[in-house]
Amino acid sequence: MLIEHKQIANAGIRPSRHGLEAQGFRNLNVAYWNLGTAQLLEHAIQRREGTFASGGAFVVRTGQFTGRSPKDKFVVRDEVTDAHVAWGPVNQPLSEAHFDKLYTKMMAFWQGHDVYVQDCFVGADREYGMPIRVVSQLAWHNLFARQLFIRPDPTATEDHNPQFSILFAPDFQANPAEDGTNSETCIVINFKKKVVLICGTSYAGEMKKSAFTIMNYLLPERGVFPMHCSSNMGAAGDTALFFGLSGTGKTTLSADPERRLIGDDEHGWSDNGVFNFEGGCYAKCIHLSQENEPQIWNAIRFGTVLENVAMDSETRLLDFDSDEVTENTRAAYPLKFIDGAVIPSVGGNPNHVIFLTADAFGVLPPISKLTPEQAMYHFLSGYTAKVAGTERGLGKEPQATFSACFGAPFLPRPAAAYAQLLGEKLRRRGAQVWLVNTGWVGGPYGVGERMKLRYTRAMLKAALSGQLNDVPTERHSIFGVAVPKSCPDVPATFLDARGMWNDKAAYDRAALDLASRFNKNFEKFSGVSPEIAAAAPGK
Repeated sequence: MLIEHKQIANAGIRPSRHGLEAQGFRNLNVAYWNLGTAQLLEHAIQRREGTFASGGAFVVRTGQFTGRSPKDKFVVRDEVTDAHVAWGPVNQPLSEAHFDKLYTKMMAFWQGHDVYVQDCFVGADREYGMPIRVVSQLAWHNLFARQLFIRPDPTATEDHNPQFSILFAPDFQANPAEDGTNSETCIVINFKKKVVLICGTSYAGEMKKSAFTIMNYLLPERGVFPMHCSSNMGAAGDTALFFGLSGTGKTTLSADPERRLIGDDEHGWSDNGVFNFEGGCYAKCIHLSQENEPQIWNAIRFGTVLENVAMDSETRLLDFDSDEVTENTRAAYPLKFIDGAVIPSVGGNPNHVIFLTADAFGVLPPISKLTPEQAMYHFLSGYTAKVAGTERGLGKEPQATFSACFGAPFLPRPAAAYAQLLGEKLRRRGAQVWLVNTGWVGGPYGVGERMKLRYTRAMLKAALSGQLNDVPTERHSIFGVAVPKSCPDVPATFLDARGMWNDKAAYDRAALDLASRFNKNFEKFSGVSPEIAAAAPGK
């Protein structure tokens, strides 16, 4: 039976001549190719996949999983990946035999189903961009892919030949006893066959991060540094990068009304400059407000997908402060929803690199300059601190979290490979690296206060504009970083982390404790240069 292709009337968008049959799809009911936003929303409503909110955004629930399932992520181990992947808890191996069995069963599952096909790109730089295809069971998942990835020229979709395909079937479940998985849920990347299987979960972020993992594997061989960071551009064309783990302000701080957004999460740094991997944003919504995050607030409109955001069923009004479903509420929307966004989303070589950390121990300075060696140390460390309420299972006390390169869950290769690329880029381009603490001051979580967003914005504005270049600095006694003594629009007292504590001896104990956590974590990075090792706190 041939697969029926649903065309889009008067839109000029056609199915690719590189069809689904080559991937093993047989006896589908209907394959809907490259439907637009309105068509996908019509389908999603008809299939009761979600609900419109006041203002036009589409609200969905992702069921049991409201975040990624890292323990269910696998990479197929074969002659292509064996010697290059950092195997372990992050990159769990799956045998080729298990993958083939799982793939065959998924192909059988699709028979008789409707599927939604979206042809897209990952990577805004034409030299390094990769054509991909998303085949999904649900219409809203296809809409998510359409909004998050880069859309092709609608007149050229017939020639779209995907280098990777993502097959997303939440109702299909793996059998751990037969398939070598840990549960009925699995996310499996096969680099030899260039396909990703996602099953047993409805969380759409698995698609986005699978594509990111693929780029993290492929680009280093081409001399491109893949980065878990946001990026924006100043009026003069100066580019800045913002690295940081979830909750540190990466999306919020890069969405600056005075600068143009290049992207909020995933980028590559080539000899050409910086380019976004994506064509959209995936912003956290918890406690979203028009005052603090006006650009994100204004992006919540028709075409935006809201995951697990609370809504009044009668008035359809959204409650961004509610975590009744999850703390990890999300909004997915195209870059063009951000006023002044850079499209195509490419920029020059960065002038400034920002490492964001939310230090719940209240120890790190609000802003400090890093030497290239300190930058390498902190990049490999990838520190932040989480507090109760941000994740299940966290107690009352802050918990130090170290994620190498600020993105360990998405790095197939050893962390040193990415650190080496960062070092090369910094040496060649001379970008200034800053460490910015968006966490607590005056004491740890529960005693001190969260750094005011307006102060953090003022510090970043001063750093990116060059106003801090000639400001006198003071070396931190334990972490060794250079702390500016003044900053426009920020009280000098807020720049002195130790001075903000009433009990100075308690600060010293907390700082030494955090330094010891850094040093203990860094023990796993053997073979780093003496200069990088000497950048450790307390040395």
